Amino acid sequence: MTEEARLEMYPCVLRAAARVSIVIRSAPGIDRRGLHVTNCEALGVALARLEPSAETICLVDGFRLPRCQVPHRRVIGGDRTSAAIAAASVLAKVTRDRYMREAAERHPGWGFEEHVGYSTPEHRAAIDKLGISPLHRRSFQSVAYTQLGLEGSDEMLEVDDYIVAVEDDADSVEADLRVARN
Repeated sequence: MTEEARLEMYPCVLRAAARVSIVIRSAPGIDRRGLHVTNCEALGVALARLEPSAETICLVDGFRLPRCQVPHRRVIGGDRTSAAIAAASVLAKVTRDRYMREAAERHPGWGFEEHVGYSTPEHRAAIDKLGISPLHRRSFQSVAYTQLGLEGSDEMLEVDDYIVAVEDDADSVEADLRVARN
């Protein structure tokens, strides 16, 4: 879906949903545990907060959640085959985009409002000029980081080395629903 289509669908999804749970995790937490483990944990927390009934089976896009106590079923290509997963994707992406636009105000120069976290030529140019921000994962091994000579560097892998101060453990940071709903 285009960003415009997601924005149009967002209020419809909120009106249609019986419950919504959005969990956001921090870059330092992702660096410590890895992206996949962090994603699985966050999705498990989100499902648990929904408090589904005992007979409910939640659908998850693409992978199983090994530590999740909520009954769930993996659906490959779920955002194309399940309305519930597609709706969750809309909520997640709109929330991410709004968060990134807000982050752009706190961390100007990296163009977060434009690329919303994707590696674009402009994003790579900003990293080359400014270095990595507190929002960038230090453990991320991308083509962009490789091109900029950041791969394997102590600067990139050192979680405590920030340009500006951030919380010691921001993993408890939750989505600000005022941001998500605006």
